[in-house]
Amino acid sequence: MFFGKQQRLRVREDMLLVVALLIISLTTYAQNTTTKTLSEVSLDSLKVYTMPGVTIYGRRSQIVPAQTLSGEQLKKLSVVSVADALRYFSGVQIKDYGGIGGLKTVNVRSMGSQHVGVFFDGIQIGNAQNGTVDLGKFSLDNMETISVYNGQKSEIFQSAKDYASASAVYMVTRKPVFDDNRKNNLTLKAKTGSFDLANASALWETKLSENISLSTNAEFMYTSGRYKFRYKKDGGYDTTEVRRNGDVRSLRAETALFGKIKHGEWQAKAYFYNSERGYPGAAVKKDYGISLLNEDRQKDRNFFVQSLFRKNLSSFYSLKVQAKYANDYMNYIMPPESTLEPMNNHYWQQEVFVSAANLFSITDWWSANLAIDMQYNHLDADGTDMFNVGFVQPRRYTVLSAAATSVRIQRLKVQGNVLYTFVTDESARNKAVATDKNIFTPTIVASYKPFVKSDLELRAFYKKIFRMPTFNDLYYVQIGNRLLKPEYTTQYNLGIVYNKSFDKGIFTNIGIQADAYYNRVTDKIIATPTSNQLVWTMVNLGYVEIKGVDVGITQGFKFDQVIFNTRLNYTYQTAKDLTPEKDSGGSGGSDHTENFFGHQIPYIPWHSGSAIVNASYRSWDLNYSFIYTGERYMLGGNIPENYIQPWYTHDMSVTKNFQIKKSTFKITAEINNIFNQQYEVVKWYPMPGTNFKINLILII
Repeated sequence: MFFGKQQRLRVREDMLLVVALLIISLTTYAQNTTTKTLSEVSLDSLKVYTMPGVTIYGRRSQIVPAQTLSGEQLKKLSVVSVADALRYFSGVQIKDYGGIGGLKTVNVRSMGSQHVGVFFDGIQIGNAQNGTVDLGKFSLDNMETISVYNGQKSEIFQSAKDYASASAVYMVTRKPVFDDNRKNNLTLKAKTGSFDLANASALWETKLSENISLSTNAEFMYTSGRYKFRYKKDGGYDTTEVRRNGDVRSLRAETALFGKIKHGEWQAKAYFYNSERGYPGAAVKKDYGISLLNEDRQKDRNFFVQSLFRKNLSSFYSLKVQAKYANDYMNYIMPPESTLEPMNNHYWQQEVFVSAANLFSITDWWSANLAIDMQYNHLDADGTDMFNVGFVQPRRYTVLSAAATSVRIQRLKVQGNVLYTFVTDESARNKAVATDKNIFTPTIVASYKPFVKSDLELRAFYKKIFRMPTFNDLYYVQIGNRLLKPEYTTQYNLGIVYNKSFDKGIFTNIGIQADAYYNRVTDKIIATPTSNQLVWTMVNLGYVEIKGVDVGITQGFKFDQVIFNTRLNYTYQTAKDLTPEKDSGGSGGSDHTENFFGHQIPYIPWHSGSAIVNASYRSWDLNYSFIYTGERYMLGGNIPENYIQPWYTHDMSVTKNFQIKKSTFKITAEINNIFNQQYEVVKWYPMPGTNFKINLILII
C-alpha cells in the first residue's frame, strides 16, 4: 500500500465519516424534497399500495428459487425456533447438536453454514468470529415471515450486503395492523409442556399518530431440557439414559417504531437477548463404562439497534438507507474433566454497519441500483486458556459496492449485478494480520414465460461469490492461519415454476417449483493436522462439487366448509469431496490420505423431504407435519463406522379459536415425534422422543 499504518487508519476513519455525512445529507434531502403524486409506488420487485390506515405489500413472482413460510403457516407448525421452521424447506440442512439448548446452524445446498447470510428485518446478523448464526436463539413468537433464497433476492433495490452471500435466510417480524378505529393491540401467550417448559410472551402495539406506530414485544423461556433417550452400543441398545445439562433460560425484548411518510417509510428497532444454557455434549461412553460429564455452560448477551429509511423521491429515483450497531458478549465455561483442561473464556464483538441504496427507474422496463455499504467488526477475548497470551484482537473494515440492473422485455426478465468487496484487517496488539482483499464477483439471473396465457415460468441463474476467512480461521491462537485465501462458491441453477388459482371446483390453488443445480466450492477452508499430530491448523485444501434437485408442491382444496392446504418438499443431492489427494500433502491423518476421494461430504443426505397438511373447519385447525432425512455419514469417509441412519418424525397439533366480544382466545395442543423415533441429527447428540405442549393465546 502507498500509506503507512497510521495513514491507512486515518483514511478509513475519514471514509466512515464521509459515508455517514452522505447518508445524513441524503436522508435530510429526502425528508424535505417535494415529489409528484404517485398512486402506486414501485420499489423494483416490491409494490406498495396505500389505502387509508393500511399499507399492502404485494410481491411479483420470484425469478430466483425462493421458499417462504408466513403468517398462519408459521403459527400452525409445531415448532419453537426459526431453526425448527427451516427444516420444512427443500435443500436446507439444519445441524442440531441435540438438546433443547443445543447449537442449531443452517446449511443451504451443502455449501456450508458460513455461506448463508441471515437477515433480520432487512439487515444481516453478523458473527465475524466464526461466521455462523445460531438460529435456535430466534423465537417465532413475533415472526411474520421466514424466507430462504438461493443466490439472492429477486429485487435489486437492496443493500450491497444482500448480494454478498451464496444463499440467504430472511426473518421479518410483525408490523402493527389496526382494525377499525382501534389504537391498541395486545397479545398474551403462555406455553407449557414436556421438559419443564415455561414460556410466556407479551406483544403490545399502539398507534401514536396516523403515521407512527409502536411495537413492544418481550418473551421469557425456561426449560430443564431433560429427556430420556436410548444409548446404542455394539450388540444392541444399552439402558435408557437421561439427557442432562440441556437447560435454557432466555429473555428477549424488542421495541420498534414504524413511520409512514409521503411515498415512503421509516423504521427503528432495538433488540435485546440474554440467555444462559447448558451444552449437554456428545453422549459418548468411555471404554470403562462412564459418560463424559458434559457440563459446559454458555452465557450470551446480544444487543443491537437498527434503522431503515426508504422513500421515492420521484418517479425516477428512490433511496434506501440502513444503519446498525451490534454489541455481543459470550462466556463459555468448561469445567475440568479427567482428560480436558478447564476453560472460562469471554468474547466481545462489536459491529457497525451503514448502507445507502439508490434505485433509478430509467424506463418502465429498465431499472438500476447502486449501493454502497461499510462495516466495522472488532473481536476481543480473554480467558483461562491460550486466549490470555497473544490473542490478536482483530479489527476488520469492509467496503462493499454493488451495481445492479433489471430489464423486463415482454415475457423475459433479466437481472445482473457486480459486487466489489474490499476487506482489510488490523490488530489492536500490532500483530501480523491477513493481507487486504479486493474482489469483484458477478451474478446474472433470468426468467422467461414461454406462453402468454400460461402461469408457467422458466428461470436460471449463475452466481460466483466468496466468504472471507473468519477471525477464528485466521487468528485463533496456534490454529489460525493468516495466509488463508477466501473460500469461493460458484452456482448454476435451472428451474421451472407453475402457479394456478381456481375459481370453481374443489381445488383452490396449486403451485409447483423444481430446480436443478450444480455448485462448486473451491479453496474450502478445513482444519488439518500439522507435522505435530496434537496441533491442527486451518488450510485451503477442499474442493467440493454439489449436484441436486429441489422440488416443492403446494396445493389447496375445499370441501364445503373444510379447507385443506398441503405443502410437499423433496431434495436429492450429491455433495462429493473431490480434493485431489496430492493436495493433501500427506497431512498425517487427513481423510484424503485414506483415499476418500469422491465420497459424500459429512452430514449431507442423498434424500430428504417434508410434508405439511393443514385442515380448517370453522373455528378448528388441525395441522400434521412430517420430516425425513436419509442416510448420511458423520465424517468424510463413507465407511460403516461413520454411517448415520435415516430419521423421520411426525408432529401434530389441534387449535380451537374462541371469539369473546372483540377478543380472540386460542388454545393449541401439540404432540411432537408421535412414534417416539430415536434419532440423531448429529452423531452422538440424541434428540427428544415423544413430547407435548399446550399453547394459550389471548388477543385483545
